Amino acid sequence: MRATSIGHAGILIETDAGSIVCDPWFHPAFFASWFPFPRNDQLSDDLRTRIEQADFLYISHLHGDHHDEPFLRDHFRRDIPILLPGYPTREQQRTLKALGFTEFIRTEHTAPLQIAPGLTVAIHIETSITDGPGGDSALVVDDGTSILVNQNDCRTHDLAELRKHGPVDLHWLQFSGAIWYPMVYEMPDDEMHRRCADKIEAQFARALRYVENVDARFVVPSAGPPAFLDPELFGLNMIDGTEASIFPDQTEFLARLDAIARHGVMNIPGTTIDVEPDRIAVTHPIPEADVARIFTEKRAYLQQYQSDWMPWLEREKASWNPENSDLLATLKAWWEPLLDLCPQLRTQVDANVLIRCIDADEPLNVIIDFPKGEVREYEDDPFEFRFDIGRPLVEAVAAQRAVDWSNSLLLSARFTAWRSGEFNEYVYNFLKSLSRERIRRAEDEVVRKFASAEELAAEAEDDIRVGDYIVQRRCPHRNADLTAFGEIDGDEFVCTLHGWRFDLETGECLTAVDRPLRIRRAD
Repeated sequence: MRATSIGHAGILIETDAGSIVCDPWFHPAFFASWFPFPRNDQLSDDLRTRIEQADFLYISHLHGDHHDEPFLRDHFRRDIPILLPGYPTREQQRTLKALGFTEFIRTEHTAPLQIAPGLTVAIHIETSITDGPGGDSALVVDDGTSILVNQNDCRTHDLAELRKHGPVDLHWLQFSGAIWYPMVYEMPDDEMHRRCADKIEAQFARALRYVENVDARFVVPSAGPPAFLDPELFGLNMIDGTEASIFPDQTEFLARLDAIARHGVMNIPGTTIDVEPDRIAVTHPIPEADVARIFTEKRAYLQQYQSDWMPWLEREKASWNPENSDLLATLKAWWEPLLDLCPQLRTQVDANVLIRCIDADEPLNVIIDFPKGEVREYEDDPFEFRFDIGRPLVEAVAAQRAVDWSNSLLLSARFTAWRSGEFNEYVYNFLKSLSRERIRRAEDEVVRKFASAEELAAEAEDDIRVGDYIVQRRCPHRNADLTAFGEIDGDEFVCTLHGWRFDLETGECLTAVDRPLRIRRAD
């Protein structure tokens, strides 16, 4: 097996039985705030050809630093087989279909699948609303002689399932920050630096727990950090360690691995790792001294990178000037029906959120009143959370009807925020769930989290109608609300939250033993 880094979370996996390209990301993401680091705009022609001619394509989730829509649209044949994580919704498949892709191999959570003679994969999913169309995913590749785990930034909770596939040779995983916190928040400098340091330690601790549990022969730092080339954001790069930033590079993670006697592999875009039974061979695309200079002379490296991309960046930023719409009416018509669908989520917020659309000829202040389920113009209302965002950016994502403002806007770090108390995940869960499909999932997650066992048991006795069938409301697996997640697929009834399947006529569980579903034909 050969694994070649193609930048960030991108990997080209080549085996005798076929090749898989994972998360190819080349175009700057999140309103041009994130650029791949180290840069991957100088890959060899040969490597680019191998990427574009891969046998299979795997996109772990829909975030812009993994799902590079322009590259996917322009560089792959439409009939390349795409390995689909078994997410609870079909959002990822719909998104890829809209780009013209036609061939999909839908996988089941953790289940090995032979995709070619001698080549087996398994995709593990996480289904938290906090990421993507149902979560994130990790890929396991087994060519009969070597096993690679591409965890990227998937925070999988069941590491024993990863180990069941056999001893792992290469473990690719995220170690650096991938969020806007705490840098966008208004706070004193000393507190900002303390919170950044705490966040970094938490990131490393989590990554090292994964390392210990997967217990791979070699660990490959992956999926971060990005580079910030816009002068307005350049200070988010961690260069000498004094910055208020959560984005350390792989040199620090490799040092942490070395301290616990784990074998880490330095890699840059174009680095190939050939796996052999008793060793690996690492080949960089440039001399090792030049690889080292990327990190030891990082400021100069980033400044040259920035200079090369500034003309593009200036053109891109100049395009963010959509004409002002009736933004308040748009948000009100869009969001109030969603607020109606999430009463329990609103209860967990239980406060007003102020969005100040600034930096425009017509600034606008919008209140999301979670207790009342209303969106209205701000008029000295009390609030506990505030976001200051340039109106052109808000206009842009509103025009797109972007269903996940985390992906489309917030990860850009092109905003500032304030809150009166501690972090409230449900504010962000709402902003990540701006469609009926997503908000139902977000609401169900709240219900399941806070409902008592007695309430869940009582609710499970309520029958609902799905198509031509009457079925118990709650899935016997994890109590998912089948009003939101139940669907009929041929002769089977499917709970799409975790992909559990049942015989449509008998209710027999086809996914596990002795977990039947109460179901019958409607009269």
